[in-house]
Amino acid sequence: MNDPIMNPQIPSPCYVCEESKLETNLQLMERVQKEAGVNIILALKGFSMWSTFPLVGQYLQGCTASSVWEAKLAKYEMGKEVHAYSPAYKPADIDELVKLVNHISFNSLGQYQRYKDQVAAAGISMGLRINPEHREAETELYDPSAPGSRLGIMAKDLEGVDLSGIEGFHVHNLCECDSFAAERTLKAVEQRFAKYLPKLKWLNLGGGHLMTRQGYDVDHLIATLKAFREKYDLEIILEPGSAVAWQTGPLVAEVVDIVHNEGPIAILDISATAHMPDVLEMPYRPAIRGAGLPQEKAYTYKLGGNSCLAGDVIDLYSFDHELQIGERIIFEDMIHYTMVKTTFFNGVEHPSIGILQKDGSFKLVRKFDYEDFRDKLS
Repeated sequence: MNDPIMNPQIPSPCYVCEESKLETNLQLMERVQKEAGVNIILALKGFSMWSTFPLVGQYLQGCTASSVWEAKLAKYEMGKEVHAYSPAYKPADIDELVKLVNHISFNSLGQYQRYKDQVAAAGISMGLRINPEHREAETELYDPSAPGSRLGIMAKDLEGVDLSGIEGFHVHNLCECDSFAAERTLKAVEQRFAKYLPKLKWLNLGGGHLMTRQGYDVDHLIATLKAFREKYDLEIILEPGSAVAWQTGPLVAEVVDIVHNEGPIAILDISATAHMPDVLEMPYRPAIRGAGLPQEKAYTYKLGGNSCLAGDVIDLYSFDHELQIGERIIFEDMIHYTMVKTTFFNGVEHPSIGILQKDGSFKLVRKFDYEDFRDKLS
């Protein structure tokens, strides 16, 4: 069998993480850590497939969490460093987080003032999220530095503030960006916050560093990070999500029916809105193995999901042959920022989760059933 993803043991629908590809990404990140002298942690918001944590933990220093539940996942399933950031914490969140995390970053001075004594008493390193007022993300939905952003503190609002309990700054404004965007962001941070940097212990540069994408200038990233770290004698932390699981596996789907309305429409056993929502939110066009642009190949189909949402449509794709009911459709690169966003909308069958192991065998990690759907409700 030439294509291991066509292994009949893999059910449909199913997210399949390819272990060897994940390890290749992690090995590149290990090189960045060693040569730049920085620490890389996994952003669970982008990839939280904890069955892979034994492998991830061999290379990365821990995880960053956006909530108490993510912090628990990091603490109990990986057991390494846990960093936390959220736009706002409730008192009950802090009561839990002080037992789970090593670092915590506050989104506002008000939150810092409210919780600083409790967090300091727990011996946790505290930071503030800053807004560098520098835009790099191409999509407004994913741009923390957009005008009117609720994320991060601007430099003008730090003037005259007592920051004696703050050990670090957290800045995140990238989204699937290159090393030159990271360099420009560091220059913006330096321009607006330079006077604070010599007093800090660490600088967290967030995620969006897509260092595992083909063509990314890893050498430039290493040189940029190393120079900044040495200039200010700071611990530099990166927390990528997409880059960890970039191109590490597909979503396997299947044609359930073919209907006709201004052309053929293939109905699949997955849902864009429930199982790959960024297709509609971002939006973007996922790659399909063996498929082309509309009319590029002999047979063009609209591909739709199996929910009742009228707009549950992926896009138009062309194929070399007529699609058949029961035929598999392989959506590429569906492991990061996909599994973490899924829902049980409409009760459409949730894709299973599996690992294509390095020896070529398939391991089914999780199959969802009616009880999973029921128990999410009340």
